[in-house]
Amino acid sequence: MNSPIPRVQAARTERSQRIELAACYRLLAHHRMTDQIYTHATVRVPGETGRFLINPYGYRWDEITASSLVKIDVEGNKVAPSPHRVNPAGFVIHSAVHLAREDAACVIHTHTRAGMAVSALADGLLPLNQIAMGFTGHVGYHDYEGIALNLGERERIIADLGDHRALILRNHGLLTVGRSVAEAFNLMYYLNLACEIQVATLSMGRPLHMPTADIEALVAAQTDQMSFDDGDLELEWDANLRLVERLDPSYKD
Repeated sequence: MNSPIPRVQAARTERSQRIELAACYRLLAHHRMTDQIYTHATVRVPGETGRFLINPYGYRWDEITASSLVKIDVEGNKVAPSPHRVNPAGFVIHSAVHLAREDAACVIHTHTRAGMAVSALADGLLPLNQIAMGFTGHVGYHDYEGIALNLGERERIIADLGDHRALILRNHGLLTVGRSVAEAFNLMYYLNLACEIQVATLSMGRPLHMPTADIEALVAAQTDQMSFDDGDLELEWDANLRLVERLDPSYKD
C-alpha cells in the first residue's frame, strides 16, 4: 500500500510537514498519550528559519488537522493568519530545544501517567527490559522548576538535554527529539512504553532481575543500529500512517 503522504526520505515542504504532524497528533491520541488540550508536538517549517507548526490551543489531539496547525515564531507568536489560538507558555520547552539543536526538526512533549510516574522516581528509567535498555545513554534528566513559564529555564533544559534523543522532565513528563516527525514519534512511543513496563514491573513487588552493564550497553548499541536506520523508520512510519488513514483520513484536511 502506498503511503498517503510523502515518505520520510522525500523532500519536505510545509504542506508535507503539516500532514505528518497532524498524523502524529492523531497517533498520540490513539495511543492515549494526550493531556486534554495541553502539551505539544512541534515541527520546523522547511526553509523558514525560526518558524514552527504547533497545535491550535483548545483542540483535542484527535481533532487536529493539517490546516488547523498554527505557524509560530521562537517566542510562540503567530506569524501567519489563523483563526486559532496558541499557548505561548507551552512552547517554552519546545523553543529551547529547537533553538539549540539543528537536528531537532520535531519535538514531542507528553504528560502520560507512566511517564510522569517514572519521572518522579529518584532512579528514573531503569534497564528492566529490552526497550528501556535501548535508551541507555540517550536520556537526559531535567529537575522540576514549576510550570514552564520562565524563559530563563530554556538554558537549563538545553544543558540537561545535551545531545540526547530524549529528556525526562522530573515530576513532569517526557520529551523526545527527532530529525523528523517519524523519528520523534518512534522515540516517544517506545520511551512511554518503557515507562509503562517499568510501572507494571515495580507494581509486582517481586525481586528484580537486572541485566549486567555489558548487556545493557550491547542492547543500546543494537538498538542504535536497528531502530534508527532510516529504512526501518520509513517502514514503521508508513505503517503508522496506514493506521491513521483507517481511523480517520480527515487529518490531512
